[in-house]
Amino acid sequence: MNPYLLHEKMMHATYFAPRGKQRMYNLGHQLAQRHLNAADNIIGFIGAAGAGKSRLIAGMFPGLELTNDDEGVNIRPLPLLDSLDSGFFSSHTYHVDVRFESAFVQLNTLAEAIRQAVKMDKRVIIEHFDLIYDSLGMDADVMVAIGEEVIVTRPTIFGPKPSALAKTVFNSIKYRRMAHSAEDLTNMILENEYSLTDSPIHGDIRHGFLLEFEECPTVPISELEQKVIELINKNIPIDYYDDAHIVLGQGEQYHCTGPRLHVKATGEIQNFRLEKEYIYDPKENVYLLAGRVGEEDLTEY
Repeated sequence: MNPYLLHEKMMHATYFAPRGKQRMYNLGHQLAQRHLNAADNIIGFIGAAGAGKSRLIAGMFPGLELTNDDEGVNIRPLPLLDSLDSGFFSSHTYHVDVRFESAFVQLNTLAEAIRQAVKMDKRVIIEHFDLIYDSLGMDADVMVAIGEEVIVTRPTIFGPKPSALAKTVFNSIKYRRMAHSAEDLTNMILENEYSLTDSPIHGDIRHGFLLEFEECPTVPISELEQKVIELINKNIPIDYYDDAHIVLGQGEQYHCTGPRLHVKATGEIQNFRLEKEYIYDPKENVYLLAGRVGEEDLTEY
């Protein structure tokens, strides 16, 4: 079948939102291969700060210079607005962070720059698309919303609207933050108190996380769970240190591949529990330890 027809028939696709830079880059690459085509002019991204929008964009559009990246490097003047002023859109693809730019430029001006770029058959990557949708007067060809899951959709005149996707992902991001913080606490205890020197592979489940081991650990799961709960109950602050580390309380730095994606303190992790046995996966020949947070979720994936 013609791939363009497949795109037209797609309602939406949902993926687990991974934690960590490389895993987010990899997902972005997959999304670009599966869901984009050359005729797409507006790609809208929706999600809270720290959800991973910039890294997903970097994976989907390698080499694209982001105008407001995670290191706080802001490109001025904004290339999209500069092109509007000059009347010459030299680049094929532009990036704009609406939340950041709205502090300096009126939404109507940003919207006009986007409309003119699209008129010239340019592509515009828009972060916080939900904030400019009403001013823009046109929908995205593809919308990508990031919360606990990554939702990819090709909206029609009947929806979904950016506001609906925003509500979904802003409500679900808390589970991803809780799961990631609980995941790091669990891994830290395995390393520090059980001398587990080989770091497990990390995976995702709804409202939780997976740790994958090549050999079945001998660590008692109930004992490990209680140690994590004790750290949670201490309500220890979790702070960003740099792009690869967090700090727990006043303690030492701890390696983390997603340091911006945490709760502010361990006490915000709700209803943490571990599945009470290591699960063997015969296809991958690994042993899995599953951790859960939040309310019980009976949805099967």
